[in-house]
Amino acid sequence: MKKPLITFDNFTFQYHSQAEPTLHSIDLTIYEGEKVLIVGPSGSGKSTFAQCINGLIPYSYEGEITGNVTIRDKELTKTSLFELSFDVGTVLQDTDGQFIGLTVGEDVAFALENDEVSQSKMKQEVDHWTKIVGLNDFLQHRPQDLSGGQKQRVSMAGVLIDEAPILLFDEPLANLDPKAGKETIALIEEIHQKTETTVLIIEHRLEDVLYRSVDRVIVFNDGRVVADLPADELLKTDILTEQGIREPLYVTAMKYAGVDLETVQYLADIEKVQASDLKLQMEKWMKKPAQIPKQETLQPLLKLETIMYQYNRKDQYVLNDVSVTFNRGEMLSIVGKNGAGKSTLSKAICGFVTPQSGKMTWSDEDFTQFSIKERADKIGFVMQNPNQMISKKMIFEEVALGLVLKGMPEAEIKERVEQVLKICGLYSFRNWPISALSFGQKKRVTIAAILVLEPEMIILDEPTAGQDFKHYTEMMTFLEKLNERGVTIAMITHDMHLMLEYTERAIVLYDGKIIADTSPVKVLTNSQLVERASLKETSLFTFAQHLGLDDPFLFTENFMTYDQEVRLK
Repeated sequence: MKKPLITFDNFTFQYHSQAEPTLHSIDLTIYEGEKVLIVGPSGSGKSTFAQCINGLIPYSYEGEITGNVTIRDKELTKTSLFELSFDVGTVLQDTDGQFIGLTVGEDVAFALENDEVSQSKMKQEVDHWTKIVGLNDFLQHRPQDLSGGQKQRVSMAGVLIDEAPILLFDEPLANLDPKAGKETIALIEEIHQKTETTVLIIEHRLEDVLYRSVDRVIVFNDGRVVADLPADELLKTDILTEQGIREPLYVTAMKYAGVDLETVQYLADIEKVQASDLKLQMEKWMKKPAQIPKQETLQPLLKLETIMYQYNRKDQYVLNDVSVTFNRGEMLSIVGKNGAGKSTLSKAICGFVTPQSGKMTWSDEDFTQFSIKERADKIGFVMQNPNQMISKKMIFEEVALGLVLKGMPEAEIKERVEQVLKICGLYSFRNWPISALSFGQKKRVTIAAILVLEPEMIILDEPTAGQDFKHYTEMMTFLEKLNERGVTIAMITHDMHLMLEYTERAIVLYDGKIIADTSPVKVLTNSQLVERASLKETSLFTFAQHLGLDDPFLFTENFMTYDQEVRLK
């Protein structure tokens, strides 16, 4: 019988600054060697739960505790944060905030330096763990110069080297491209198998985590455990959708087709999922094609021709012969691996960097002659990292700033800011300081600050990173409404669901070049393009292939059209 490793016994926690407890009467046991996925909407208590395991609560974040938490036979309130650090290793969502060393080698070795391990033993251990995470060729690189996926691996090696028996991953996929995300989940599985550690993963992207098996899924909401079930059993219920968590798309497809999920085996494993007559049921559903809406002819708004840009003369081109037209009133995705040139393209459009050659025109005007301020009146740009955009202390002040600078009347400012805060799910926080918000909430503040200015085009860099499904859906619904009013919306994203569900066009970048400009379904059903651009084949296509359906492409397209009809209702 497995030994209990983490035990919550009727545990309640209330932050000193809060009127209500964040965690209510938690009774939960996690056993030695388990791999557990923790999901829940923003504010559900899952991060607080994690902070009780790694000791940040009560030692960094104080509050009132009732009940007990035991980590490896040590009581949480009677064990120091230092002592707990030997039991729990944490990989943060924001990897940049976890780096200490000037090089990868130094960063990975940091814990051993603290323990006064000898140089020879230290080098041996660093070599061992960087080989396991595939970074032994990068020991002399600065961690900040690496891609998102590589940064994640540096953090993992730095935690693994301590050989803590519990590994806690806080949203490990939030800032990774789809391929790097798959590799990270595969690597976590490999580490789990090799080291027999207990692994806890907190993540919004449930379908991506289920790329490799987990022992159980714990669902949080309102500070309580709503469900604690094996993934197969959980997917057969409606618990995920009821709690505002996205279920895997292929499971939704089975529901649309009227499949009795109780009869399905291996539901959480897309490569093994099976049931009697499953193929027949899916084919029967597919024979009722949804009405594909007719495409309207759109007018060109912003045209780029043969844009070339390099940061330094000796470097290769980050934008290499880029020619593309953004049309008035369209909603599109810009996708590709970390470092493909997506963010640089948006910076060139906004005037933050100046291309060495090429033309830009805005409604037949020479856009290269526009100042940054003139471009900002036309195009709103929401950066990936909200901390780089925020300049005020209070939420209301931050969102109102652009209107204040324009000299708008106070009453109109109040009305417009409050409207946008309601849309972005931030109205109840309007008088809060920004420092009290989570990363995902800060992201919504920066989007609100741009939306309130009502630009003709908006470029959003990873708009849904760190957002739960409820806020994601609210945000995207608002962007759709904005789009219906004629605003052009371009989203740089690693979220393949977002691309499929909300956009009709996808621009794929690879090494600074546009290698595809087509429909999202065509992108994600082209295995060569998916591999080259570090994307992830949609689970619908994988599912259709697994079942042996005649036309996986048509199945995927049919699902997306039908799903859109359901959402519009």
